[in-house]
Amino acid sequence: MTGLIFVVQACATSSVMKPLFKSFLYLSLILIFVALPSYSQDLVSVDRLWNEGIEVPVGGRANILNLDPVNQANYIRRGKLHAQIYPVDVTAALPPLRPLENFFESRGSNPFQLILKFLGESFTGIHSMDDLTSNLGLHPYPAATDTGVYSVPYPSTDRPDYRLGFGVIPRSGVDGFTFSCAACHSGNLFGKTVLGLPNRFPHANEYFVKMIDLSPKLKPLIGTWVFQQATKATPAENKLFLDTLTALNQVVAVKPIAVGLDTTFAQISLSLNKRNDDEWATTNKTKQLFPDKDVFFPVHPADSKPGVWWTTKYKNRWLSDGSIVSGNPIITNLLWNEIGRGTDLKILNQWIQNNPQKIDELSAMVFASEAPRFTDFFSENEIDVLSAKRGEGLFNTTCAKCHGHYEKAWSQPGSENLSITEQIRTTQVNYPKKTVVIDVGTDPNRYLGMKSLEKLNNLRITRDYGIRHVAQVGYVPPPLEGIWARWPYFHNNAAPTLCAVLTATASRPKTYYAGEANNTARDFDADCNGYPTGDKIPLKWKTANMLYDTSKEGLHNTGHDERIFIKNGVEILSAADKKDLIRFLQTL
Repeated sequence: MTGLIFVVQACATSSVMKPLFKSFLYLSLILIFVALPSYSQDLVSVDRLWNEGIEVPVGGRANILNLDPVNQANYIRRGKLHAQIYPVDVTAALPPLRPLENFFESRGSNPFQLILKFLGESFTGIHSMDDLTSNLGLHPYPAATDTGVYSVPYPSTDRPDYRLGFGVIPRSGVDGFTFSCAACHSGNLFGKTVLGLPNRFPHANEYFVKMIDLSPKLKPLIGTWVFQQATKATPAENKLFLDTLTALNQVVAVKPIAVGLDTTFAQISLSLNKRNDDEWATTNKTKQLFPDKDVFFPVHPADSKPGVWWTTKYKNRWLSDGSIVSGNPIITNLLWNEIGRGTDLKILNQWIQNNPQKIDELSAMVFASEAPRFTDFFSENEIDVLSAKRGEGLFNTTCAKCHGHYEKAWSQPGSENLSITEQIRTTQVNYPKKTVVIDVGTDPNRYLGMKSLEKLNNLRITRDYGIRHVAQVGYVPPPLEGIWARWPYFHNNAAPTLCAVLTATASRPKTYYAGEANNTARDFDADCNGYPTGDKIPLKWKTANMLYDTSKEGLHNTGHDERIFIKNGVEILSAADKKDLIRFLQTL
């Protein structure tokens, strides 16, 4: 834009061209403001939003682009749509949809197809597309009657048949499918799907592991008579399938070591090792067979849970380890996604240049995200306000220095006339203006593993968009808005409840079982806020794959001990203190 104005001004100095260019300039400005009212802001100032060390104003940046209310609402709506249907339509890993539907949904009379279908279902346990997307950890779309943080706009007038996070992208006349942001960044909360809540059981990593493992076996079959009988794929669909498998030659995926964790960072680092070391990480077929040895992954697991969206507004380092010190989080995530899908980064860069509006819409939506409230699911009468107020005092002396101060409606004049739900409302979050990284003894594998990703700084995209990755020693003390809904705790899910977080490491549970939060009484311990433990564990959770073992590398439950919860070797919080603190945290 600056360059265009310079050219116009230069030409306008000509006595002959001056009237013509003046008219052209005025007309251009009118068209820009009419057609693109949301871009009336200074684009340079938008870029500065992502600069390293920028101070975050008191109360956060919920309106990150400083839009007027109408445009803000429109941006948020479109951002939620992009979160459902993955916006990067040039992504390389895009399997065709219809052949998969034909295989799982067909009830035809062709005996051969029925035999193949029976064998496929017997080996996979999958009988339908909904089974498939459910096994991948995706949640149902919110109902049309859901409101507030539980509502999302539908891509069309009707509620989609697929689950949230399963996106359909047309290419070359056929439909492909992929996972969107919502696959990892939407979670189930007592039967409500919440966009921005981390998925407690993401399985996208396992999907890539299986696809990569199957690739050498599938590739020779595509287009054969057997494949055609099973899937009814067209030539264009066969090509899309082959293109996907070719892209996956550049991808390495790792299965998480515990349920509920994600291995995206390992996938990025290991996949880069199969590419050239140039600024575009171009294709290298030799490296696909003999990749560079990684300095950390996969020998040392650094698995972590997906991030929560609604705390982003308060920080200038949005990762839990604080290693991204500058750069737009949306562009950064899209880059990571596409490295993990084998996409040509020159093609991705062109897409980013062509789609600033979509990036801004996603940015606006993520920063404006809000947390679910405890009283959305539990009666306000279950909140002991006096206990929560005592917890506020404990929090302010013990936790607030790192995690921020939270102003409450109960401190305002006349609050005694409000309902309990209104009394406990947080009126303002005062988080540090510059996000800090602190080492409080939490399991170090995540931040150690991020050293492997510093090679991202050598890419042209990261330089062009000001993205800088610097591994940190420690983690960001997160803002605690909506903390009650974010169990299990720590970046690696090592603490099943807030009770465990507020207890010294030596006394925390060494193991626990995880399960979906479908029932407020059965699947949730409201007193300790988190997974039920001991004799309260639902029987169906007690399986090996739902067991979390903190003795494993990368899963340790250490941290917050000396000078925080322990002084001179003694715990400073009594049982009553912990109860009061948890009551307060449930109001955030």
